[in-house]
Amino acid sequence: MVGLLICLETELVSLCFFILAILKFKSRLRKIFSETTSFLIRQKLEDAENNLNSLESQFKNTQTEYLESFFTSNSTYPICQLEDGFPTTIIETNHSLLELQSQVEKQTTQLQKEMASQFNLIQIELEKSRSLQQATLESTADGILVVDSKGIITGYNRKFIQMWGIPEYLRKRGNYKQTVKIVLNQLKYPREYLATIRELHGYSDRQIHDAIAFKDGRIFERYSQSQWIAGKIVGRVWSFRDITAYKLAEAKIHHQALHDLLTDLPNRVLFTERLDETLRQARNSDEKLAVCFLDLDRFKTINDTLGHAIGDQLLQNVAQRITECLREGDTIARWGGDEFTILLPKIRDMKDAAIVQERIITALKPPFNIQNHHLHISSSVGVALYPADGEDGETLIKHADTALHSAKSKGRNCYLFYNSDITLRTTELFVLENSLYYALEKQEFTIHYQPQVNITTGKIPKMEALLRWQHPELGLISPAKFIPLAEETGLIVAIGEWVLRNACAQTKYWQKLLGLPSLSIAVNLSARQFQQINLVEMVQQVLTETGLAPECLELEVTESTAMKNMEFTKDILTELHQMGVSISIDDFGTGYSSLSYLKNFPIDTLKIDRSFVQDLTTSTHDAAITTAIITLAHGLNLAVVAEGVETEEQRNLLLVLKCELMQGYLFSRAVSAEEATRLLKYNKLRLTNSKSCLVA
Repeated sequence: MVGLLICLETELVSLCFFILAILKFKSRLRKIFSETTSFLIRQKLEDAENNLNSLESQFKNTQTEYLESFFTSNSTYPICQLEDGFPTTIIETNHSLLELQSQVEKQTTQLQKEMASQFNLIQIELEKSRSLQQATLESTADGILVVDSKGIITGYNRKFIQMWGIPEYLRKRGNYKQTVKIVLNQLKYPREYLATIRELHGYSDRQIHDAIAFKDGRIFERYSQSQWIAGKIVGRVWSFRDITAYKLAEAKIHHQALHDLLTDLPNRVLFTERLDETLRQARNSDEKLAVCFLDLDRFKTINDTLGHAIGDQLLQNVAQRITECLREGDTIARWGGDEFTILLPKIRDMKDAAIVQERIITALKPPFNIQNHHLHISSSVGVALYPADGEDGETLIKHADTALHSAKSKGRNCYLFYNSDITLRTTELFVLENSLYYALEKQEFTIHYQPQVNITTGKIPKMEALLRWQHPELGLISPAKFIPLAEETGLIVAIGEWVLRNACAQTKYWQKLLGLPSLSIAVNLSARQFQQINLVEMVQQVLTETGLAPECLELEVTESTAMKNMEFTKDILTELHQMGVSISIDDFGTGYSSLSYLKNFPIDTLKIDRSFVQDLTTSTHDAAITTAIITLAHGLNLAVVAEGVETEEQRNLLLVLKCELMQGYLFSRAVSAEEATRLLKYNKLRLTNSKSCLVA
C-alpha cells in the first residue's frame, strides 16, 4: 500500500509540473501577444493559447480519471492475494500505473515538441512583423513618434530625428526634458503646441490633424491617433510631414491669383475685395473714401515705338512712384494695361483726395531713365467719392472711370472729380458710338464740300470733301464728336473709303457736267486709314472705278500722322505720288517741330492751320509764324493754302504775304453736293462773264 501511494504521489507531482509548464508557456504567450500589433501573429498566438488550454483540460481530466481508477481498484480488491510475497492487487495496480506513466511521458514529450515548434513559429512570425514594421517606419517620408499611455517615448524612426534636429547625445542619454525644450524652442507658437498635448491627456482617444509652424519658416503637418491593443489604449502614434514646399507653392499661387505678375500690385480681384470691405467699414463708422481711376497718357506710343520690354519696365517704375505718393492704408492696384486704380479710405473731404492726386502728377514729372532712354509720361485721373458719387464699389469704379475719360478729353495730365454732367456727356457718347456702327449701313452719312479759292484769278481749282452725320434723332452731329469715336472703334476705315469713293465720283460728275476737267478734290486721310497696308491699292481701285484721274485727287494727312512712322510714311507717300496723287500736309505748324520731313517726303501743298489765321491781324506772333510758313513753302516750291479765312482783313493780309489759295467762311461754308454744284456753276459763269467784259 505504501508503494502504491508513493507511485501515486510521483505521478501526481509529474502531472502538476507539466501543468505548471503549460501555465508558464501561456503566460509567455500573453506577454508576446501584448507586445505585438500584427493581426496575423496575434491570431496565431490566440490559436496556440487555445491549444494549450485544450492540453491543460486534457491533463486535468487524465488526472481525475487516474485518481478515480486508483480508488476504484483499491475498493475492488479488499482481499489481496499474494504472489511471490506481494499482494496481487498492488502488482496489478503498479502495472497499470507504469502503463499510465509511460503514456503520460509520451504525451508530455510530444506536447513539448509541439509547443517548442509552435513557439519557434511564433518567434519567427513575430520577428518578421517587427522587421516589416521597422522597415516601413524607416522608409516613410514622415517622421514617426510612438509614446505609451504615460507619455514616455517607446519608438521613433530616423526621419523624426532628422526633422526635429534632436542631437544624438540626448537620444543616448534619454534626457526627455531637454529634448522637449529643444523641440519647443523651434516652434513659432510653443504654447499652443503644449496646450494641444495637455488636452490629449483628458481625451486620450481623440485624433489630431493640423499643422505646426516653425520659427525658421518650416511647416509640419501633424497627425496623431491613439494606439489600441485588446480594446485598451496603450499609447499614441504621432506622424509629422514637412509640407513647407507645398505651403510655399500654395501661398505663391494664392498671391499670384490676387496680384499683378508684372508690378506685384494687387489686381482687380483683390482691389474689389478691399473696396467692398472698406465700404462696409465706412458705412459702420460714417466715413468717406475715394476711388481713383488712373491712366497713363500716350503709353501706347512708347510701347509700340520702343517695345514691350521697355514698356513693362516703365510700368514697374510708374507703379513704384505712385505707391510712394500714397498714405499708409491706401491701396493701389493694376487694373489692366496702363490703367491703375487707387483706394483712399478715411478721407475728410475732396481736398484730401486732391492732395494725393497732386503728389502723383508731380511724382511723374521727372523723366524715367530706362535702357538709355529718357522717357516722359503723364497721367490722367478720375476720382469718385463715397457716398456722394455712389454707395457701392461697382458704381464708384464706373464713375471714376467716367471722370477719367473726361479728364483725358480735357487735355490729359490732370485729374477730375466726377459729377452728374459727366455722366450725361458719357451717355451721349455711348449712344453715338452704338449708332455709329449702323450709320453707314443706314446711309446717314453725307459729304459736304468747301471750295479752295485762288484769290488772284477768282477761280475754284479744288473742293475739299468734309464728312457730316445726319443722325435721325440727334440731328446734324459735328465731326469733332464722331470722328474720334470712329478712329477709336476702327469704323473710320470703312467710312473713309466710302468718303473717298463718293467724293471722287462727285468730282468726276462735276468735271463732265460743268466742263471743269481740271477740278480737283481734296480728301482727308485719318491716322487709322493711313496705317492700312492696302491703302495704295484701295486708292487705285477707287480711281479706276470712278474714272477720276490721279492728278485730280489730293490726299491730306496731318503732321502727327505723317511722323508716327517716318519710314512707313515715306514709302506710302512715294507710291501715291508716283501714281499721280497729290499730297498735302494739313494743320501745318501744329504738330512736330522738325522740318526735315519736308525734304524727305513727296509733298505738294502745305495748309496753314486756322489757329494761326484766326488772330493773324491782331497777333504779331501769329503773323510772324504765318509769314514763315508761306516763305518756307515758296522756298521749297510748294503750294500753300490758308484755312479758316473769315474776314476781308485776313484775306488782304494773306494776299500781301503772297498766299494765293484760301479757304474759309469768307468764300463759302461747307455745303451739300447740290449747293456746291450751283456754286461751281456760278463761279464758272462769273469768270466767263468777266472775260467777256474784258474782251468787249
